Amino acid sequence: MAKARTTRKKTISPKVALTAYEVSGEMNIHIEKASPKRTWMDQTRHRFAYRCLPMVIANQMGWWIPNQVDFNAKWNGGPNPDDVTIVMPKGKQAFGNLRAEEIVVSNFGEGIITFSVPYLFRTPAGTNLWVRGPSNYPRDGIQALEGIVETDWSHSTFTMNWKFTRPNHLVRFRPGEPICQIVPIQRHFAEQMEPIVRSIRDEPELAQAYFTWHDSRDRFIHDLRIDGSDAQKQSWQHEYFTGLQAEGTTFEEHQTKLQLKEFTKP
Repeated sequence: MAKARTTRKKTISPKVALTAYEVSGEMNIHIEKASPKRTWMDQTRHRFAYRCLPMVIANQMGWWIPNQVDFNAKWNGGPNPDDVTIVMPKGKQAFGNLRAEEIVVSNFGEGIITFSVPYLFRTPAGTNLWVRGPSNYPRDGIQALEGIVETDWSHSTFTMNWKFTRPNHLVRFRPGEPICQIVPIQRHFAEQMEPIVRSIRDEPELAQAYFTWHDSRDRFIHDLRIDGSDAQKQSWQHEYFTGLQAEGTTFEEHQTKLQLKEFTKP
């Protein structure tokens, strides 16, 4: 007789768990890993924007909460909440059991629109969430406002706010577009830094490596203007992208992409 199979719940150590508690019913669109891709980067000549590795890494740093409902918004330039007009389908279900008109509102005035985030997040002890707009994701006429939330103890949800940068400009948010990017950061880490300024010549080995790179960069930029040069054939310098150090070895912990995990349900 066959034995019944038992399903074990996946357990994650509380030291590393990032938990999103649904507070408004089950979500239709789920939190997702931030994408390395950007439409404007795809449209650059030869997709050259992707050669900027620091920007590509920043694109992926964290998770996105996608927008749930198609709507338009406009600000007339005034200071009051009703100086922002939000046009969206009435009564449409959006985040869980919240209606569309409940999740996007103008509460504060000054050309700010507010998204309700239908999760209560919990992070490991000493870890905050940096709540910000999606990295390198420019929007015409409106700017994401950023905040840092102590999600290891707070029992309240947070909102995501966007501020119009000029009046009488229609902004459209489509379903699936990211409304915010959440990034875990260690509390007090920046405060532990001891900021100092020194001459590069105080560190001879570092100075030699820097000036060697600097001279190489100058030659490369110069040679790019010469038809048929090696620089033109190469088109860009790969040292940082490949993690190549001054002594010719590759930095062991160099990252060209991030390996974030998706949010899952046990």
